[in-house]
Amino acid sequence: MDLQAVVAGFRGVAPLPGLADAWYWSPTRGIEFAGALSADGQRLLQLGGRDSYDHELVVATLEFAREREEKIFDRNPFLGALEGFRAPAGRRRFDAVVGVAPEVHRFYRVELPALTPFVRLTFPAYACEFSGGENLGEAETRYRMLRLNHLGREPLPFLKMRFANTRTGGGSTNAGRGFTEPRRLVEELGWMEGGPGSFAEFENRHGRVWRVEWHGAWYIAESDAQNSAPRETGLDELVAFAMERLRD
Repeated sequence: MDLQAVVAGFRGVAPLPGLADAWYWSPTRGIEFAGALSADGQRLLQLGGRDSYDHELVVATLEFAREREEKIFDRNPFLGALEGFRAPAGRRRFDAVVGVAPEVHRFYRVELPALTPFVRLTFPAYACEFSGGENLGEAETRYRMLRLNHLGREPLPFLKMRFANTRTGGGSTNAGRGFTEPRRLVEELGWMEGGPGSFAEFENRHGRVWRVEWHGAWYIAESDAQNSAPRETGLDELVAFAMERLRD
């Protein structure tokens, strides 16, 4: 496919200042895109911003992705992430670039389906958001959760959780731990109080798992860790500990 010819047909497209073989276009107000040819010219590396487009951040992201595309997808062909990115001064503390494969994003599937297999989305991101082991279904879930086109966003750390609460009657509906947001974990830890036998398990991007139980107080232990006997803790300490582990 002649990617340059295809992009040239986008409405309002123009060269992207500061990066060769790269373009900018905006199909509607508040939604802006930029794309660059891959180093071998075989793919379009693309990102977009919704009411948050930042030219310097976009150029830095595309340049990083072009130079390191193979490494970005080396660990995961669906949702690859590579640390070492430095956002321009004054931006969020993005420290990674994530690459999203066509099987996950399915961009252009309606208007230009033949283009979709040649497009990899790339966005500034945070290393704590990805494990590197996400399968296709998990990659699709994380892609929806992260709202990557909000270029001024805060991190949403990788978190899988399983829980059961004897006081509220709430609990996981999935067989294992499922993706959720940190605020949900914080809520469930607080709601465990007064519910004997309640528990919550949480997993970070490194695959480390902690189990919290309520037996008149909160007790926490790391699953599968040697010499990790449950220890009593307070709620504030517990929440701080959990958030620190998720940011690791």
